Amino acid sequence: MTAPAPTESSADLLAVSSLCEAFQNTVAARGDATALRTVGGGVTISWREYGERVRRVAAGLAALGVGRGDTVGIMLVNRPEFSIVDTAALHLGATPFSIYNTSSPEQIAYLFGNAGNRLVVTEQAFVDQIRAAGTDVETIVSVDGGDGTVSLDDLEGRGDPGFDFDASWRAVGPDDVLTLIYTSGTTGPPKGVEITHANMIEQIRMCQARLAGSPDDRLLSYLPAAHIADRWGTHYTSMVMGCQTTFCPDPREVAAALPDAKPTAWGAVPRVWEKIKASLEAHGITDPAALPEETRAGVRALLGLDEMRWAVSGAAPIAPSVLEYFSALGFTVCELWGMSELSCCATMNPPDDIRVGTVGTALPGVELRLADDGELLVKAPTVMRGYRNDPDRTAETIDADGFLHTGDIATIDDDGYVTIVDRKKELIINSAGKNMSPANIEQTVKASSPLIGQAICIGDRRPYNVALLVLDPDFSAAYAEKAGLTDTSAAALARDPGVQQVVADAVASANQRLSRVEQIKRYTILPVDWEPGGDELTPTMKLRRRPIADKYATEIEALYAAGDDEA
Repeated sequence: MTAPAPTESSADLLAVSSLCEAFQNTVAARGDATALRTVGGGVTISWREYGERVRRVAAGLAALGVGRGDTVGIMLVNRPEFSIVDTAALHLGATPFSIYNTSSPEQIAYLFGNAGNRLVVTEQAFVDQIRAAGTDVETIVSVDGGDGTVSLDDLEGRGDPGFDFDASWRAVGPDDVLTLIYTSGTTGPPKGVEITHANMIEQIRMCQARLAGSPDDRLLSYLPAAHIADRWGTHYTSMVMGCQTTFCPDPREVAAALPDAKPTAWGAVPRVWEKIKASLEAHGITDPAALPEETRAGVRALLGLDEMRWAVSGAAPIAPSVLEYFSALGFTVCELWGMSELSCCATMNPPDDIRVGTVGTALPGVELRLADDGELLVKAPTVMRGYRNDPDRTAETIDADGFLHTGDIATIDDDGYVTIVDRKKELIINSAGKNMSPANIEQTVKASSPLIGQAICIGDRRPYNVALLVLDPDFSAAYAEKAGLTDTSAAALARDPGVQQVVADAVASANQRLSRVEQIKRYTILPVDWEPGGDELTPTMKLRRRPIADKYATEIEALYAAGDDEA
């Protein structure tokens, strides 16, 4: 399944100076087409209605004092109101930004302090969190109303009839800051990545050259809007292309939402691909290549992905076996690599020449270079303006030649295909001086059994590797039901002999695919769940390695105290 070549019309759509101009062009061209909808179609908004509501919300925000250069906080689940509010703020020359819904009051206080916003748009479920943060926010707009907040309906009615909306959006230029993306903060406080309108227009242009989109595309928004992937992949791309976006408010329900949204282009993080694969395997689909094409087509239809032209995987490494499984099912899944500081993607596998195990080649306009220590450096028109209010860390990240120092160790082959080894600061160097990628080891372990939800490999300056394992709550619950277990808590399942045997077999299987020095010599199954946004995982499911090492120091030391005769 090969994606079509980019069309001349897509280049025309990108001949704009701001996302505001792109949006207005789309509203004029796609008026009656559906722009935003909820799963099931209970809410359906056309491009014309979208444009009218953006005009009213912009006027309402202006009446509350929001203007050019101001910031607007957004704390919402994936719902149409996000797009309406975010786009309205852009039309004022303001900078809307999202925060993760799992943010604690302390985290909210830090982010709002850095952004300097005086207004936040949220929903009742998060109002108490925001109030507990004790920030300088003056106005809370709640899309579903509530005491002490301004309702969205009220906001839309507050605008001054004399407000010059057209003059406002036409004044927005390519160098204005489009949004702030707060990094996940695996090793310290989040940094506010400033992305301009020009950055994102170039990002979409680059991706169009690799994976051409169409106004008739259907997209599914389920990843947090605080993550650059959802903003690029659904919000901004649809503003330019005129696509239809379906909103799934709970990312855990994405599998149920797919048959309704029927996306023609889709993206997922590795854990989503892993869970879909494990679910299909649990239903007996273990070798897609052995199935007749008619059966494979039926599986694609069951998933709601039978009209998908291509998909992408990113944000973390994915096991080659997972990509090979979906390729055998007839899917074109292009692994990509990027980061918030690059406005999203910098490399991507071409759909007609995918090389599993790599993150593809540089997108058009991207220049790659390897430093002496193997760190990947990137120069592109998508490199961020800088970190908000942090010139020192900006200067540390972007050198005098304009290259962004990514922190990733990589290799580049003769054909330009990039392979990410690991994060520069996360490489394991054991006591014998052997270098290893913990991410590679961890994905091999997780791919060995759907029961293993998370794995973290420990071994830096140690004689051998050990691991902390956490059970996947969905598949451990299914295992418990099948085994007739009454206590389905994480603690009980971690002690269950049957679970322990499945995990032991999985680790042994993983070790067979690892070199001797990489193998896991000892491990423990933790009697807990790790939730996104908690102590152990960022909201985008990245491991918080240093906090994990500190929190579970006793368990780690016990693994080494037990010794290993084979090490």
